[in-house]
Amino acid sequence: MSAPVPAGVVPSERHLRSVMASAAAALGVEGLDNALAWPQTRRAVVALVDGLGRNVLRRFGGHAPFLKSAMESHGRVLQVPVPTTTAASLTSLGTGEEPGVHGVVGYDVLDPERGVVVNMLGGWDPATVPEQWQPLPTVLERAEAAGCAVVTVSLPLFAGSALTRAALRGGEYRAGSTMAARMQLALGVLDSARQPALVYLYFNELDKAGHRDGLGSDSWLHALEEVDTTLKRLHERMPPGSTLGITGDHGMVDVPDSRRLDYAEVLEDGSLRFPELLDGVEHTAGEPRLVQLHFGADVSAERRAAVAEAWRAAHGAHAWVLTRDEAVAAGWFGAKVADRVRPRIGDLLIAAHGDLALYDGRRVGAHAFEMVGQHGSPTRAEREVPLLLLST
Repeated sequence: MSAPVPAGVVPSERHLRSVMASAAAALGVEGLDNALAWPQTRRAVVALVDGLGRNVLRRFGGHAPFLKSAMESHGRVLQVPVPTTTAASLTSLGTGEEPGVHGVVGYDVLDPERGVVVNMLGGWDPATVPEQWQPLPTVLERAEAAGCAVVTVSLPLFAGSALTRAALRGGEYRAGSTMAARMQLALGVLDSARQPALVYLYFNELDKAGHRDGLGSDSWLHALEEVDTTLKRLHERMPPGSTLGITGDHGMVDVPDSRRLDYAEVLEDGSLRFPELLDGVEHTAGEPRLVQLHFGADVSAERRAAVAEAWRAAHGAHAWVLTRDEAVAAGWFGAKVADRVRPRIGDLLIAAHGDLALYDGRRVGAHAFEMVGQHGSPTRAEREVPLLLLST
C-alpha cells in the first residue's frame, strides 16, 4: 500500500516564507505580516543554515548544545516549501511567497517558453533573466525602500549570482569566506547601524558536508559544531535591542549508493534500459528526490497514464507518483499556482519517501551519483526546520 500523500499547504505562522517578512515587519516595514510574532526590534538578523533540518537537532543535538537548548526551551518547527530544495526555499524566504507564486519550482526547472531546462541554483541559462523569471519585489527591497539598513552577508561566490538576484536582491552585499568572517560582518552592521537594520546571514557549510559525506560523518559533525559555536558567539555579542532568528532551508536524508539510481540509463547499443519510464517525455527536471517529467505536447493522455503506471510499478513502494494537477491540488507548490508558473511544473512528479534518489544520467555527471545526503521531497525529515528567536 502506498504511503499517504502529504498535504502541501501550510499556514503562514508555520512556514519558512514568513521568517524574513516577520523580521521586517518587526522593524516597522509596512505592508508585511508579522505572522511569526517576531519581537519588535531595531536590529534583526535572519540566519539561514543550509541543511539545518529539525531532524538534525533531534538526532545530533549533543554536537550543537546552543541550538539544542534554544530549541527545547522556546523553539518552533516550521515547514519549508515543496520541493524541499535551496533555490525554492530561499526564494520563499526572500519574497514571502510560495513556489507556485514566485516561480522557482525546483532545482532544475523547465523554461516552457524556450524549451530549456534551467538550473535554479548555480547554472542559470544566460537567456533567463532572474528579475524577469522571479519579478516579485523581495522583502529586502521593501525594507530598503522603507529606510532600513539592509545587508546580505554570504559567500563571495554568491555576490551577484542569478539566485541572489531572483530571490534576495536589495540592499548591500558583504562577503566572507569563513563562518567567523561572516559573523564579524553581521556584527559590524548591527554595531554601526543608525537606523533599523535587517541582516540576512547565510551558512552553507553544513549542507555541503552532508551532500558529500552524509549525516553524522566527521566532516558534517564538525560543520554542525562550528555552526553552533558561531551562532552562540553572534548572539552573545549582538548589541542590545537586537533579535536573532535562526532557521534552515530544508532537512536532509542519507541515500545509500545502491539506491542512487539512473532511471535514464543508456545501454551499449544506445537504447534505454527503462524505456517505459520515459515514453513521450521531452524534458526531465527537478531533483533526485523529486523528479519532474515534461511530456511532449502531442503525447496522448493514455500514453501519459501508462508512463505514470510504469513509475508506480517500478518505484511506487518508495515514492509518490503524482500528475501536475494532483500535486497542485495537494498544495505542494502552495495554495495558489500562477498561470505563468504552472507550465514550469512537471506533467508527472516522482517524489521519494523511501531511501531513493533518481537521476537522469544523460544530464548529470558521474559525480552526482556520489551525493550521500539528499533532499527535495516533502517527507518530514526534509521539510521540517527549526525556528529559534533570540533577543538581546
